[in-house]
Amino acid sequence: MPVLPGAEPFRHEGGEVGVLLCHGFTGSPQSLRPWARFLADRGLTVSLPLLPGHGTRWQDMQLTGWQDWYAEVDRELRALTARCARVFVLGLSMGGALALRLAARHGDAVAGVAVVNPANKVHGAGVRVLPVVRHLVPSQPGLVGDIAKEGGRELGYDRVPLHAAYSLVRFLRMVDTELPQVTQPVLLMHSAVDHVVPPADSARVLSRISSVDVTEVVLEQSYHVATLDHDAERIFQESHAFIGRLAPGAGPTGSPAAARGGSASGG
Repeated sequence: MPVLPGAEPFRHEGGEVGVLLCHGFTGSPQSLRPWARFLADRGLTVSLPLLPGHGTRWQDMQLTGWQDWYAEVDRELRALTARCARVFVLGLSMGGALALRLAARHGDAVAGVAVVNPANKVHGAGVRVLPVVRHLVPSQPGLVGDIAKEGGRELGYDRVPLHAAYSLVRFLRMVDTELPQVTQPVLLMHSAVDHVVPPADSARVLSRISSVDVTEVVLEQSYHVATLDHDAERIFQESHAFIGRLAPGAGPTGSPAAARGGSASGG
């Protein structure tokens, strides 16, 4: 099945600082491509893979699970660490959970983590019946393109394959148990209003990780897919500044971020 136009993976060979970006559940690299290009334009080595089962049709995703999605980003991280002196992992939504697990599992191989609206659990009453319903109903309508900006468009599936959704539930529960193993510097950016992943998920992540160097940024003008929304430029700048602070060779730009104990919010 051919990849949808715009959903292709993105890679850029830059300097000694590498960045791995992880897209979200039923989404595609399209939602993170502007972020990836921003970092590539500033000399970083960038990898933005297409997760298995994504970027084609929802039926293809029905045949995949969290092990496939995680294996893909794990391979990309290993390739980057072989190529770069320092590597950072970034992610949106489920991609944020993937990034956090990479940090938990790979330790010092990950220099820092920057996530946007990271998913911590699957919400809704239907979660309880997923183990059974997934065998009876192949999919259900999904929410794609939760963007406040007029004209904003996310390239993703408008249906959620329920076998994959059940796998996501199991994955997020596992990641939650592993969050205390995250000790790297963390930049967590979350929307004040999000119709897919509530701010409570970000609060949960912040309460569970063991990192001392933690920055929280509240995105006041964007919904879930904030990387394509009004706060996109701020996300790009904040993440580049975060990387530059920890890896000075990356050439930091952007506004100073708030340290643990406070938060920076956009107006």
